[in-house]
Amino acid sequence: MSAAAALDRSDPEGAIAAAAARCSNWDRWGPDDVKGTLNLITDEHRRRAAALVRRGATFSLAQPFDMDGPQRGWRRRTNPVHTMLDTGTEAELGIQGFPHGLGGADDVIAMPLQCSTQWDGLGHIFDHGRAWNGRPAGQVVTSAGDGVTGIETVAADLVGRAVLLDVGRALGVDVAGQGGELPDGFAITPEHLDATVEAQGPTSSVGPGDILVVRTGQYGRTLREGWGEYAGGPAPGLSFTTADWLHEHDVAAVATDTWGFEVRPNEFDVAFQPLHQVVIPNMGLFVGEMWDLEELAADCAADRRYEFLLVAAPLPVTGAVGAPLNPVALK
Repeated sequence: MSAAAALDRSDPEGAIAAAAARCSNWDRWGPDDVKGTLNLITDEHRRRAAALVRRGATFSLAQPFDMDGPQRGWRRRTNPVHTMLDTGTEAELGIQGFPHGLGGADDVIAMPLQCSTQWDGLGHIFDHGRAWNGRPAGQVVTSAGDGVTGIETVAADLVGRAVLLDVGRALGVDVAGQGGELPDGFAITPEHLDATVEAQGPTSSVGPGDILVVRTGQYGRTLREGWGEYAGGPAPGLSFTTADWLHEHDVAAVATDTWGFEVRPNEFDVAFQPLHQVVIPNMGLFVGEMWDLEELAADCAADRRYEFLLVAAPLPVTGAVGAPLNPVALK
């Protein structure tokens, strides 16, 4: 019987508690730790990752940050609002107040930090009032922000070897020649991850300190059909049962091309993002969401190399529990 089949859909509390106990990394790196699984990315790991760059090809994995983004207002999450402060019009009219004909343009953006391609920080999710490493949630995140595990504490850490597991291409259906995608509600189990590794070959092996990037193909579908319910609606994603797989493989971080990383609807009768509740506060795992993996996935399929150097530094907003970024893959 598969792990997914063994889930008791009526008992999320019990399943979450059991998985949290099995997968906990509390005190693994000491009581004062603020970096969680990013401790697994060592300098030697980064040195080896840099050697993966052979062609010098680069791929931005960020969705556009603009007003046509996926957000629909859930919990006051809106799309970015970009406004010009100075434009070429003012420069032509000579009303900017600069000497000798100098002109310029300036702009401003207002947005929730998790409205497009982003990392969930360790202060983003709590489990029964406890934050990462067992700290009381109220002592970590206050109205002043996350004063302990704010995203700025890992501003230089999210660089290393990454592996793309293109589950959409390996197990899904190719629609409109876009390389394969999974249907909404498809729960990616450990068996699916292992099958994808086997299908893709040796460059897909996932080990300690690696950043796991999972393509479902859902974002590619939005490019063809529009956003629809991408933000918060039904989606393919990781099964709750992958918590142990992620822990056993000691991945440093995981990112997907979906809004919420895990399968939606969730696998329990009454639950909201139960995998988040295990991996962030208990495992100390950083979670990336809403990444654009289409161009990278096509390139990986073409050259049969699924490992690459990933530079994925979050914007170091002091005290933030998550942050936008422009992740760049180098091959």
